[in-house]
Amino acid sequence: MPSKSASDSTPGWGFRTKLRRASFGWRGSHAAIARIDAAVVEILAAARRDPVLAAEGAVLFLEKVSPAVCEVDSSSGALGNAAYYAVEALVPIIAAASVPETVRSKWLERLFNALQDDDPPYIESLGDHWGDLCVTTGIASRWADDLLPLLKHVVADRRRGVFAFAKGTCACYSALFKAGRHEELLGLLDLDQHPIWPYLAWGGRVLVSRGQVDEAIAYMQRRSGINVPLGALARFAEDALLGVGRRADAYARYAIDSNQGNSRIATFRALGRKYPEIGADRLLADLIASTPGEEGKWFATAKSLQRFDLAIALARQSPCDPKTLNRAARDHLESHPEFAAEAALAALHWIAHGYGYEITGVDVMQAHRLTQEAAVSCGRTEQVRSRVEAVLAGDGSATKWMRAMLGAQNPAV
Repeated sequence: MPSKSASDSTPGWGFRTKLRRASFGWRGSHAAIARIDAAVVEILAAARRDPVLAAEGAVLFLEKVSPAVCEVDSSSGALGNAAYYAVEALVPIIAAASVPETVRSKWLERLFNALQDDDPPYIESLGDHWGDLCVTTGIASRWADDLLPLLKHVVADRRRGVFAFAKGTCACYSALFKAGRHEELLGLLDLDQHPIWPYLAWGGRVLVSRGQVDEAIAYMQRRSGINVPLGALARFAEDALLGVGRRADAYARYAIDSNQGNSRIATFRALGRKYPEIGADRLLADLIASTPGEEGKWFATAKSLQRFDLAIALARQSPCDPKTLNRAARDHLESHPEFAAEAALAALHWIAHGYGYEITGVDVMQAHRLTQEAAVSCGRTEQVRSRVEAVLAGDGSATKWMRAMLGAQNPAV
């Protein structure tokens, strides 16, 4: 932990020596992420005892992190995510520190230089928080004055069809917003014929700050064009509506698109946390309705919620992964044999129709075995056997292959 005062230019931060320039090689992603996480923990711990020292440490970390990881393969996105969350965690510490304006101005100069040297970009989101880092409208206005000439030149080039870009663009928009110079901000965006989403979002924020929520959403829809990031418009609109208490509108119009997770169950849970007033059954029904033709992909979510009848209905309605169905049948063989039998039958059905990723004979035999065991448990042996025979009676290539697999296992099949 740091051992010296905030006024000391070289506090004893543990991360200082571990984040030297090019500290990590091409395959150093895991080590780099671990160092970033450890540095953030170190700074957050210091903030509980000495907020000013922690802020100084945060500035130092943001100066050092991008040069330290510049040679790492970041194609997976994990390193970029770690750096992004580090920025999100440290900006409030820097903004909250009670320091003289001269100190804050020096911090901002250091951070701006780090932003300019950020290549590949790991701390570029720092520009979105520039107004917060300025803290006062006076500092923000001075930064806006310094950055506006370059930004106007860039916009002029873009209007002439010349590719132009400045790393301080988001910082300028953020400073203008903090300074209350909203008309200038909107006017600058009006001059840019095709502003990218991070720039355009500042125009929407201006309108939201005025209470013009519907106008802000319409503005973003009109100007964002076809290149808007997936879900970004929905997230902006949902946040704006929630901010003024229009929860029903936010849910009905934007919530599903705004809260897409890495899986269907993750999406369901995210929405459930954000909208506890929406019952689980309605929420699930709305999610299923939002993906017509993909009802089977909601099988696992319905099963996790113990809506077993609905899960089977979904598995029958459209293709569902046979491996997922087999796992569900296996896991519920003793507790819910009727459900297990139907899930295993559905697995056989979709394999017979050519669905599934890297399906092998093991999957076929597992599904067949599970149908038999579940049928015995729920007393439906003959009924299930006849349904299995019906599935295997087809003339398709997949069905013939399934019969061969099962015949090799049991010649009586």
